[in-house]
Amino acid sequence: MLAAIATLLCALAFAPGPGPAVLAVVLCLSLSRSQLDRDLRGRIEAAIALPVVGMVAVGVGILLHRVPWLGALVFVCGMFVSIWLRRFGPMAQRAGSLIALPFVVLLTTPHIQAAPASVIPASLVPILIALLALLWVGVLHALARRLRVLPPMRTPEHPTPTPAHESSLRPIASTRMAIQMAVALSLSFALGYLFFAERWAWIVLTAVIVNSGNRGRLDVAYKSMLRVLGAATGTLLALTFTVHLGSHDMTTVALILVAVFLGLWLRPLGYAWWALFVTLALALLQGYSGSSAPLILWPRLEEIMIGAIIGVASAWFVLPVRSTTVLRRRIANALAILADALDPATPARRSDDFVAAIVSVEQIAPAFRASRLVTRHFTANQPADWVDALVACRAPAVALLDRGETPGTVRKAVGAARKSVRDPAELQQALRELCRSLENTPANTGQAAD
Repeated sequence: MLAAIATLLCALAFAPGPGPAVLAVVLCLSLSRSQLDRDLRGRIEAAIALPVVGMVAVGVGILLHRVPWLGALVFVCGMFVSIWLRRFGPMAQRAGSLIALPFVVLLTTPHIQAAPASVIPASLVPILIALLALLWVGVLHALARRLRVLPPMRTPEHPTPTPAHESSLRPIASTRMAIQMAVALSLSFALGYLFFAERWAWIVLTAVIVNSGNRGRLDVAYKSMLRVLGAATGTLLALTFTVHLGSHDMTTVALILVAVFLGLWLRPLGYAWWALFVTLALALLQGYSGSSAPLILWPRLEEIMIGAIIGVASAWFVLPVRSTTVLRRRIANALAILADALDPATPARRSDDFVAAIVSVEQIAPAFRASRLVTRHFTANQPADWVDALVACRAPAVALLDRGETPGTVRKAVGAARKSVRDPAELQQALRELCRSLENTPANTGQAAD
């Protein structure tokens, strides 16, 4: 938020107006979440690539404004490439993030017009704001790490596995997700242009949000539900706020920033919180600019629902990625890291990589836990139980690794769990046996007794 406020003030100094201000805040939030500034190499890459990508984004924004169908085609191709590049490793993933970022921002501020008081041409405004956002985010992240407010960035010793060879009949996950995004965006642009000519951006933006970071079709459905519920609740609250808050002064600006802060703070608890507070911020922003919030918010909710339906349909029916397959792959990765750490030939034993692998499993757990609430009465094998069983292994495994011990019974249990990943019916029991073997090591048993 400090980076967003600093960039916002800089943007208002050389390009007054709501467009550059919104762009400054959105870019800071996106850059902070993507953490492109995680190291010197990342900052250099971002500093070089952002102006180039910014120029491309300006061109796409002009196309969307003047030649909408051509702009939509370029937009779809850009988002497809940003996801498809994931197959080529970490550097390509960072490039994909840089490519996708301005395209998403365009949906919030699709066409920036410089105010009369602007001191630079409108075409250069997004580029300068992007560099300022990178500067402030990088400086404040570095300061926070120096003050130990944020933990230091560490490159994991176990890189992301290289995807298997792609088949023409069954593309790898990144290619399937890129195709899903292209289909969802194509449908969103078509429906938006044909039936919602003035407000198509919300349909497209929702399709982008629910399909981005796709961790399987169940994850897309869960994220869509949270976005719709959060937007609906936020709409009701926003309409109440706009009745009582008629001010269009700095108090409203402060309330907008507070709403964004609360959305960021509560987002880890559920995406619905982010959707709720962004809706409140949008209502206050519309009131500040003189627009009627009720005339904006109800159609926006309708378009969010349409975009969510398109996103779910694309993820579910277009080369679907099974969420259980994603979960099993992440569990297998966590067990492989644990097995390597417990290998007597491993010179140094560190628990950090195993903890990070469990965190990656927990990232996709909410969708499975929500599904368990609905299906537990008629489906015995619940993937959410796999997650709970693996998470229960974290504390005893960390204690064991920190002591540098490698019990044979534990290594045998890890091997059995790795084999069971191929058979979902046996996975939960194998993970429970692993947890018991970890807890029953002499030192862990003594700690539990104490």
